[in-house]
Amino acid sequence: MNPTPITTHRIFTTPFGAVYPAYVAKVERKGRTREELDRVICWLTGYDQAEMHRHVDARTTIQDFFAQAPAMHPNRAQITGVVCGVRVEAVEDPLMRAIRQLDKLVDELAKGKAMEKVLRG
Repeated sequence: MNPTPITTHRIFTTPFGAVYPAYVAKVERKGRTREELDRVICWLTGYDQAEMHRHVDARTTIQDFFAQAPAMHPNRAQITGVVCGVRVEAVEDPLMRAIRQLDKLVDELAKGKAMEKVLRG
């Protein structure tokens, strides 16, 4: 009997540099800045801005972007709620949960939430 193949979500192999412009467009449409977005991404992942942009330019996959993150923020467990109909804290796969956490932070930023609250301060 063959073992069940592990399903890899297409988003895992998508370059982070392919989704970053969509995040930028989303927050800028709502009056927020790229710098605020970068601050949110760096808060979650532990990258500094220069290193994060090197990954954007190098077209690092989302899977590798999160795997190589210097230090996922210890308060990321406080990121709760629904993104695209999925409850963030209920996502079992650690990589998919990290992706959904970032999506939730971007949503909150775009909705005008105070940076202190977005960063769980």
